[in-house]
Amino acid sequence: MISIYKLKPAFQALLRPMVKKLYDAKITANQVTVAACIGSLIIAATMAFFLPNTLVLWLMPIWMFIRMALNAIDGMLAREFNQQSKLGAYLNELCDVIADSALFAVFIFIAGINIYLILGIIFLALLSEYAGVMAPLIGANRRYDGPMGKSDRAFVFGTLSVVIALNLIDIYWINIVFYIVIALLIYTIFNRIRQGIRETNAL
Repeated sequence: MISIYKLKPAFQALLRPMVKKLYDAKITANQVTVAACIGSLIIAATMAFFLPNTLVLWLMPIWMFIRMALNAIDGMLAREFNQQSKLGAYLNELCDVIADSALFAVFIFIAGINIYLILGIIFLALLSEYAGVMAPLIGANRRYDGPMGKSDRAFVFGTLSVVIALNLIDIYWINIVFYIVIALLIYTIFNRIRQGIRETNAL
């Protein structure tokens, strides 16, 4: 299934020199994970505070890219520099859903956006990550299948933020896109469950 997540190896290759410098500076994976989460909360609060001035939404795609880099960096520090830990596993999953929920909730403060669509997306995003985390319980690997995984959601919300900031289309069509996101999230949940079961059946 197509997903931006599949571009991760190439992105990690670009970040590897920076990761080595962070390791040399005694920066740990858990510190990067927590920093990404705190940064997301600060950015979300800043955008919510300055809305309805939609120019502040330019922060969303900028931060989404930075956060994506931080998420890749913490994983590389953990795997490649022997920083994996039980606490890190908890932080990695919990900080992601906290950050996503805060950033997506910003759209509730935009005039014309259907609040229930945003709340639905937040709920289904949580379920999709839970479905991925549950895979190891049946003997499969943690599932990251799309089509609406974490990276895909970041791309969609970052792009929509720019569209709204530039007032390119009517808010009505933004709500239509959110309906599509909900449909794709439902399929993502189904796909992660299916792929997890298929993986264990192939063993």
